[in-house]
Amino acid sequence: MRRKKVTALFLAAVMTAGILTGCGDAAGQPVKDNGAGTQAQDDAGAQDKQEAAQKTDSGEKVNIKLFTGKIETIDVMNEIIDDFNKSQDRITVEQEYQKDASNIIKVKFASGEVPDIMTTYEQGFVDEGKYMDISDQSAWWDRMSPDMKAACTDVKTGKTYRVCTNMTMAGFFYNKEMFNELGIAEFPDQWDEFEAMLTKIKTEKPDVVPWFIFGSEAWHLGHLIEFIPHGYVKSELGTIEAKKAMLENRQEELKFGDSDGPMAVFATRMKALQDKGLINEDVLTATNDNCVQDFVSGKTAMFSNGMWAISSVLEASPEMADKIGFAPYPAYMPGSSPVVLSAEDSGYAISATTEHKEECIEFMNFLFLPENQQKYCEVAKAPSAFQDVTANWAPEAVADEVAAALENAVNIGYTNEKPAGFSGDDAGRMLQGLFAGQYTPEQFAQAYADAWNDGI
Repeated sequence: MRRKKVTALFLAAVMTAGILTGCGDAAGQPVKDNGAGTQAQDDAGAQDKQEAAQKTDSGEKVNIKLFTGKIETIDVMNEIIDDFNKSQDRITVEQEYQKDASNIIKVKFASGEVPDIMTTYEQGFVDEGKYMDISDQSAWWDRMSPDMKAACTDVKTGKTYRVCTNMTMAGFFYNKEMFNELGIAEFPDQWDEFEAMLTKIKTEKPDVVPWFIFGSEAWHLGHLIEFIPHGYVKSELGTIEAKKAMLENRQEELKFGDSDGPMAVFATRMKALQDKGLINEDVLTATNDNCVQDFVSGKTAMFSNGMWAISSVLEASPEMADKIGFAPYPAYMPGSSPVVLSAEDSGYAISATTEHKEECIEFMNFLFLPENQQKYCEVAKAPSAFQDVTANWAPEAVADEVAAALENAVNIGYTNEKPAGFSGDDAGRMLQGLFAGQYTPEQFAQAYADAWNDGI
């Protein structure tokens, strides 16, 4: 719609001089027109916007759609949304959750059913002008940690198209009590030692799954790719250079398709763990809930996830608070370093085509109130990105483990620079294919590189 607005202004100017041109349709694709049809479309669009503004000014109800893929915070967001809806009688906010959010949003963009606010965010959609520039919202940015503001800033333009409310970390959660029983004093920081540790667990506790992977959920497998092989790229090139290399698709540096590159080596490592029985046999059907239950019952020693997993673990077994350990991902490439995710979390973007910008901002101002953010942080189990919010986001023992991990590993961010045509869920489905035997590691790497290039 943004393109349509710009085109409309251009047409108004050139048609004054008697020049005829075309415009974009509702999906942003060029269509042929004789000039009169274009003007009619633009007049109709202007009339629609004027009527929407009149409805807003008249005090009529405005409905705001908030789209999310973040299951852990659905209830607390509904609570905050309900409080907002009750606080005034003009704006109604509704939350929509979709498990496969990164792909569902593509359908919404293509169909024109675009939510007003969304937590999904990808560089390709930034480039296509799908998100509103919110760089001028100084009331938000003045409260935010400089690091988190930098994480929200688009590398290409220097503008901000989303605002995060939290920081998050991701790595391995492990059972400290079990590790103590096995005499494992430190979590390994090199992959060979890591694999040896998993073998020790399997040998000495044959009824325990060393590493539980809930592979039925594509986003989880997509995260493994994002944190381990992408983490390696970021640790080697540095944060900004890695972002640029991905944006510019510099495969000579990324080496996604190389037989000895980060994807092929990662796939080789993962297949070796599967073949040796060091991950769960039901990797392709296991769910997040299965993982949590097996972890709290002592049936698995460890799993990979972000801070948001703590709430599920403690809800299932509060006594786990003192038993949860946290560690970085071990270095898996020759000469590399361990990595840990330290990134922005719970980001919100406003649609560039919404007719209710001010109402979206009004709701987000309410959402960002310190008291609401404290509540949100304690449910999401993530520290706030706002400097004026204090929250008990994790048990003290876990927070200490996280602080130590951040000190002893390369801190990496999310891969927001991946192509819009190749989501994290898409990548996760490819890893499902590897576990199902559809690819050799070399074939997986080449297929990944091809999908990345096609997405670009």
